Amino acid sequence: MSTIDDRPNTLPWPPMIYVAAAALALILNWLVPLPWIPGPFGEFLFAVGWLVVAGALAIDVAAMRAMRRARTTIMPNRGSDHLVVSGPFSFTRNPIYVGNTMLMIGIGLIAGIVWFLLLAPVAAYATTKLAIEREERHLEARFGKKYRDYRKKVRRWI
Repeated sequence: MSTIDDRPNTLPWPPMIYVAAAALALILNWLVPLPWIPGPFGEFLFAVGWLVVAGALAIDVAAMRAMRRARTTIMPNRGSDHLVVSGPFSFTRNPIYVGNTMLMIGIGLIAGIVWFLLLAPVAAYATTKLAIEREERHLEARFGKKYRDYRKKVRRWI
């Protein structure tokens, strides 16, 4: 039987949550489309959306590279072999989840779909409850004081 020491979760919740939130945003937009901001400000938000997406992808890639360099898993349902505290992990303990949330916001701004903007914090909250809190217990069980010291210095989100 697997314990929190072995791995934080049996399912890879974060990708499942964000894919479900994006699909739900599209379905809700089809069923109950919400109005978008017209004119120059809407076009400005479109451009901002592309910047947010670019930033999200940069954070995700940098986090994945840091994890690969540390020779630890990127899979949220597998046990961590090493504690990663460099790169984007030096300003947030969950850079991939920050990137995923930013990606939802950016897509919403680009596509003009308000549901993406409304569901991004819902996905972040669900990720916190279903994945992050368990991952934190796993990391504390695995790395003890080293993780507790890291947790004191670096915020969970941003």
